[in-house]
Amino acid sequence: MLLLVLPVVALALITWQVVTDGPLLRPDAEVSRALVHPDGFSRFLSDLGNIQVAVPVLALALAFALWLGRVRGVPRWWLAPLTAAVLMALVPAVVVPLKEWTDRPGTPVVPPGTGYFPSGHTTTAVVAYGSAALLLLPWLRSPAARRALAAGCGVLVLGVSYGLVRHGYHWPLDVLAGWCLGAVPLAVLARAVGRSGRGQPK
Repeated sequence: MLLLVLPVVALALITWQVVTDGPLLRPDAEVSRALVHPDGFSRFLSDLGNIQVAVPVLALALAFALWLGRVRGVPRWWLAPLTAAVLMALVPAVVVPLKEWTDRPGTPVVPPGTGYFPSGHTTTAVVAYGSAALLLLPWLRSPAARRALAAGCGVLVLGVSYGLVRHGYHWPLDVLAGWCLGAVPLAVLARAVGRSGRGQPK
């Protein structure tokens, strides 16, 4: 329950700061100015949060988890992959209305416009790569392999986050809100993985 409550509370506080022009926006702008330096590498990193990149990675993990669960006769082998697919599909349904409601302008680097909060690329990366890791972790027996998978997921999410801020596509608070928003479906998926009966053949 705590894993659900904390990110929701943090997201609410950040959103409140954004819609009311709160004091956090000043350090947010200062950090952005210090980090922004658009280049090809930062654009490459931010592109890893594109739906066209992140969702196919999740789809491969979904297929692999479904296949392993089915062939090994695991009870409720479909539960965790189905949950992950539904949660991923819900991401734009939550992010887009939030963008329209907050109506936050972008950084000085991007063309004039609004709808930058929260970062959809960050949320997509958190949910897609995080879900892929949660689906595959139970099938890895080696602790080293499990650590490598978790670390790889973390590196991808951090890379996307850094690229978005470095290239000026998003303010840091946009990215932080994306982390909070993405953490909620991951907490739900973690419970589904625990209830799927994985590793307990019929």
